[in-house]
Amino acid sequence: MNNSMNRFLIFCLPLLLPFSMVAQANKEKPAVTYEELYDEPYSVNKFFIGFQPLYGELFATNANAGFGVEASYYYKDKLDFKAHFRKTYSSNFFDFNRQAALDNSDLDFTNKPQIFNYFELGGTYHIKDFDEAGKTKMVLYKKSLRGNKWAANVPLRAEVPCKVRKIYGVRLGGIHWKSTVDLNRALKEQGLTNADLVNNNGEGLLPINPITGAVRNVAVFSNLSTTNIYIGGSAAWFRNVAVSFEKYEEGLDDGLLTLFFDVIFAPGLTLDPVTYLGQDYATNAVKTSSFGFRAGIDGKFNRTMSWSYGGEVGIRPSIAGQGFYIMFKIAFPVFGTNLDYKVESFGK
Repeated sequence: MNNSMNRFLIFCLPLLLPFSMVAQANKEKPAVTYEELYDEPYSVNKFFIGFQPLYGELFATNANAGFGVEASYYYKDKLDFKAHFRKTYSSNFFDFNRQAALDNSDLDFTNKPQIFNYFELGGTYHIKDFDEAGKTKMVLYKKSLRGNKWAANVPLRAEVPCKVRKIYGVRLGGIHWKSTVDLNRALKEQGLTNADLVNNNGEGLLPINPITGAVRNVAVFSNLSTTNIYIGGSAAWFRNVAVSFEKYEEGLDDGLLTLFFDVIFAPGLTLDPVTYLGQDYATNAVKTSSFGFRAGIDGKFNRTMSWSYGGEVGIRPSIAGQGFYIMFKIAFPVFGTNLDYKVESFGK
């Protein structure tokens, strides 16, 4: 009986050890005291401008990556505005259809592949802008834990009460983008062929090989240009709080987070005709879609110099069946200012 009990204890000891360690760790967690330095979610910078050294876009029409610039402005608690521009670094990095057209297109030189360019300008009206009691978690950090000590340490977190500014808004704006498109792929996906691209005489793009007499397969690329209007809604959470911890470094949470959803309509969508051996061939047979939507996230920090992030997923107005996209972007540096340079002056 004693031997059986001993074997049972030996078997259970490894299973009980993690629970014992967790309990011991919980007992060893120190209590911390703090002093609030400021808690002002409405005292954020009015103007932010950031350079995006990298964005990436998995776009069914044309996968691309490159750089951009983005600016945002907050007018009191009523409105905020955003302007954004991005483009590819080059055809090799990274403008997939443009590079494919440069390598493979059989069209005349007049059909120059279009560089991917994207412009956006919009604003948000704050339907409801208020603050309420909330919480934030801050990492407890000591200078003595630098380097390898910090990497090997499991950081402690303290929950601190703070005000959270919440903004519910309605969005409205415009988008314009241009891109090279692969017409051969678009035609194939829509059950069409080059014969559906016709000239003024009603003849399809079916050139005959003079040697074999067979129909030649022509690599066809075109340029797509769209002008879009979007309308939607957003929800934002702003924190701007700092505390001083006893025995630890100061804690800070100044995150500005916005989630949004938009419906997109393209009143202007143009797919250029193509030119082969001096003859123009219309692209009217290629179906396009003028409606789309997107959901996204934007985040930044209320500092003089910082960084930001963002991402979107949705369907753009584009060639029918090729509107789906996923995009991410990172901006560094981001400069922030409240645009208030006035100082008080007194006469002697």
